[in-house]
Amino acid sequence: MGGCCDGGCELNALQGRQRTTLKLVLAINAVMFFVIVAAALYAGSVSLMSDSLDNLGDAITYALSIYAVAKGNRIKARVAMFKGMLILVAALAVTAQIIYKIMHPAVPIFEAMSIFSLLGLAANGICLYLLWRHRNEDINMSSVWECSRNDIASNLSVLVAAMGVWATGSAWPDLFVASCLVILLLKSAIRIISAARKELRAS
Repeated sequence: MGGCCDGGCELNALQGRQRTTLKLVLAINAVMFFVIVAAALYAGSVSLMSDSLDNLGDAITYALSIYAVAKGNRIKARVAMFKGMLILVAALAVTAQIIYKIMHPAVPIFEAMSIFSLLGLAANGICLYLLWRHRNEDINMSSVWECSRNDIASNLSVLVAAMGVWATGSAWPDLFVASCLVILLLKSAIRIISAARKELRAS
């Protein structure tokens, strides 16, 4: 029973639950990255491509979060900082895609955009449900929650873009939604990086 002194058992149980949840959402996002990136290339959609990059970033984020579960606050803050930088890189990658599509215009396939945005929404809805109870436990899990919440917004935005492409017969709704996703990613990156810096100063 000595290992249970000072709340040790409770802490170990919490960390165990966090690891289990993170492994589940890691597996979901890794699979969805390959599915969505293939769909994005087929559909020629920059907003769907941004969605796939989001899944890749999340998979890396969840893997790092598993590593950070049992670490101290300083390590968790550094991991959160890295997550914020990954989101920032994703935003820049989507920006590059937008510029390329403007220079080489093509109308994306809205049917593929719709189907795979709904599939991504279902997968990320499961992740959000699994992460809900962990969202306020520490900076590591709160930054993970932030990423998952962004995914839902991203999926809904791609669905709206698909409807816009269908209604207008042009690529501009896809590019507009992708631009909005860049803003969302930038705001999220700044928020996570700021919180991580604050935690690092405090520790």
